[in-house]
Formats: sequence, structure tokens, C-alpha cells
Amino acid sequence: MTEDWRATNLANWESRVPLHIGPDGYDLAGFDDPAHLSDVVRYDLPRLGRLDGLDVVHLQCHIGTDTVSLARLGAKSVTGIDFSPSALEAARDLAKGAVTFVESDVYDAVGDFDLVYTGIGAICWLPDIRRWAATVAGLLRPGGRLFMREGHPVLWAMCDPRPDGLLVLEYPYFETDGVVFVEHDSYAGSGTLDSPTLVHFNHGLGEIFTALTDAGLMVTALEEHREVPWNPLGESMIPSSEYPGEFVLAEGRDRIPLTYTLQAVKPATAGTGNPSPLR
Repeated sequence: MTEDWRATNLANWESRVPLHIGPDGYDLAGFDDPAHLSDVVRYDLPRLGRLDGLDVVHLQCHIGTDTVSLARLGAKSVTGIDFSPSALEAARDLAKGAVTFVESDVYDAVGDFDLVYTGIGAICWLPDIRRWAATVAGLLRPGGRLFMREGHPVLWAMCDPRPDGLLVLEYPYFETDGVVFVEHDSYAGSGTLDSPTLVHFNHGLGEIFTALTDAGLMVTALEEHREVPWNPLGESMIPSSEYPGEFVLAEGRDRIPLTYTLQAVKPATAGTGNPSPLR
């Protein structure tokens, strides 16, 4: 495995925060409206549903826009977990006490929750999907649910935008020791990153599915999507006319999946090796 992946990625995310909280970064001003939800959570809502009375944890919450949105869906309590101190400082300013934020690596997360939520661009920063799945299972109460929408591993394997517009697989689809990138800007906000180096880890859908079931969870839903909430492929993509904040392929959008939603539950009688209804 690439040495010092955690320190490299932490420095990268610390340097993203000033860009993301800037005037052309995340839409933080929109949260002044108590009914406002992030575009990501609004997209998820038909599948996620209301969270009335639930204790919720959001893994890798960054500056808290999706976390605050979850709190506005009626949750009894919401906890956001991230390893970036600067991101959590911004998240606390945004939440104004409505959310509890904890500085922690995902693998060290502890607690007892009805819902584990993890969003776009999260597990690609983690090297070991089986350890992640075991952490998720440990956070869930019996009967609790995992909800995740994530960048599709096919998308993560695509090469950077090409002048000829072709969609080409260049990077690993399956879990490896990680790929090092140097990117001087971020997906939101303007400016140059002080720490542009990052280590990225892909995980195939089968690896994710198997890790969760081996951790004792039952996968109940798996849906692939044609939309993604940022533009990863340059001029090959256009804003979605149907979903605010999402992008789709300009041509041939049925060719590849860009994101997916996976849901899983921890059986009321917890155990290991539970067969999935999708298996």
C-alpha cells in the first residue's frame, strides 16, 4: 500500500476547505433557509425517506452540508464524523448546534445508530473495503440501515477528460494499493490547493457487496444511476435538466453508470454471513 496515504489525503482535504467555504464553493448561504437541503440529499430523498426519530451517523461528512440536511429530515440525532479539523470547524459553524461533529478516522468510529449514511466520494479515500464494512456493521443497531450513494467504480476507473471525447478505462476497477494523483484544483470553489497530492482507492461493486454481506449485513437494494453531482469528464458532460446539481453525459448517457445507491440492513437478530436477498 502507498505509504502515508492518510497523511497525504488529510493534507489534501485540509487544503480544500478554504475553497469549499468560499463564495463560489458550496452553497452555504442556502442553509439560512431552514427548509433548504443539499442537492445530494434532495436527490437521495425518494430512496432515503424521512428520518423521524432516528439516530443517524454520517461518515466522512466534510463541511456538513449533507449532514445538516439529514438533520432537517426529522432525525432524533445526527452525528457527523470526519478526519479533517478544518472541515469540522466549518461544519459546526454551519450546523449551529443541530449536529454533533466528531473528529475521527472512519475505521475508528464508534457508536450505536439506526442509520449509517455515507455519500459521494467517500469510500474512494479508504484502502480497505472489508474493514470499512466491519465498521459500518459495528455502528448499526440490530434492524439498522446503511444508505450510501457513491461514485461508480466504473467512473473512478475512467481516464481524465480527453480531447477526442472518448470514454476510456485507464485506472484500476478493483481494490489495489492505491493510485497517486496530483490535482491543483478542487471540484468546488476556485483557487489552488496547497497540498495537491492525493491517494485514491477504487473498490469494485462485487467487493463492496461481498464485504457488507460478510460483515453480517443484508443488501436490500442496489441501483445504478446516470447522474453524478459534479463534472468528472469535462466537455463530455452537461448539467442534468431533471436533477439540480447533477451532471449527465452529453451523448450516449446509457453507456456507463456514474453513481449507484446501495442499501443494507443489520438483521434484528445480529449474526454473520447472512445471505442477501439480492444474492
